[in-house]
Amino acid sequence: MLLYAAVEGSSPFRQDTPLSTLRAIVDEELPPPRRAGALTPVIEGLLRKDPAERLPAGRAEQELRLVGAGGAPRTGTAVGGACAPTVVAGAEPPGPAPPAPLPGPAPGDGTDGTATAVTAAGAGGRDRRAVVALVAGLAVLALALGWLAYALVDRGGGGGDGRATGGGRTEASEPEAGRTEPSREPSGEPHPSATTGGTGAQSPASSPPPQSVEVAVTGVRTGYAGTCPPPHAQAPAFTATFTVGRLPAEVVYRWVTRDGPVAGPDWRTLSFPADGGRSRQDTVVVTAYDEGGTLTGRIGVEVRDPVGARSDTVPFSVTCEEETPTGGASSPSSSGSASP
Repeated sequence: MLLYAAVEGSSPFRQDTPLSTLRAIVDEELPPPRRAGALTPVIEGLLRKDPAERLPAGRAEQELRLVGAGGAPRTGTAVGGACAPTVVAGAEPPGPAPPAPLPGPAPGDGTDGTATAVTAAGAGGRDRRAVVALVAGLAVLALALGWLAYALVDRGGGGGDGRATGGGRTEASEPEAGRTEPSREPSGEPHPSATTGGTGAQSPASSPPPQSVEVAVTGVRTGYAGTCPPPHAQAPAFTATFTVGRLPAEVVYRWVTRDGPVAGPDWRTLSFPADGGRSRQDTVVVTAYDEGGTLTGRIGVEVRDPVGARSDTVPFSVTCEEETPTGGASSPSSSGSASP
């Protein structure tokens, strides 16, 4: 395969995909070499499908040495019903010396169909030429190996989004026409108007995150005892802190106790403008109008929109102490109950 690619400039069975390449190696016939010249019979012998008919390694080495020495291989050609002998410059004879040639045309005149014998007088120069040709052939094979390795890595090991082109090269895919990167707002979130492909459809990556609301309640002076109603500066007070996930937002909520909503407006609305902060607060004060008794409970916040949420509840107590009138007489107790 390397020798074929070195002389022909392309791999003989390469296809567009690895699977089709493997199928071609197994099933398709070898494309006839067009530039191999004297190497053609060697390449064809080495690439036969049937291993039993394939050119043996030792014979292939002899043929390559013969080509490197300037001769022509006889692989696959028959002369007189038998394979013609191969003469390699500088090689040891494989057996006894061949018998003397029969009378006929002089050896080397190209008319007897046999390989030209190397004379003793020209052996030294032929040896040097053989060594030079062999080194050059090895260099060509090394270059071919490097080229094929590059081509295979470039085709099969490149980026997963590459596209195969003619000659085994791989080109990186171009950015899709019309694709635009989503713009970013100062908060780091994608702008809702970012689109892809120029179609006006909103990209999934640019969709705003879902809205969220977190609420926490804290209390001060949660226990009071004294005359009622308690002074504003001494009455239990509670602060709710609302935090939204994104701006702008409208939060609908109400203050609740364990017995239900507190007195006053039922549902309230807290606005979060786009150019404001994501946290805001609301504060309520608990009072009572009884003249005696203790009011206890827990207070918290319930959110209705844009999403449902509840805070933890904070306990409180208000004890209304009856004021003793001047002269020591007790005032009549009230039958009303304290309420926030």
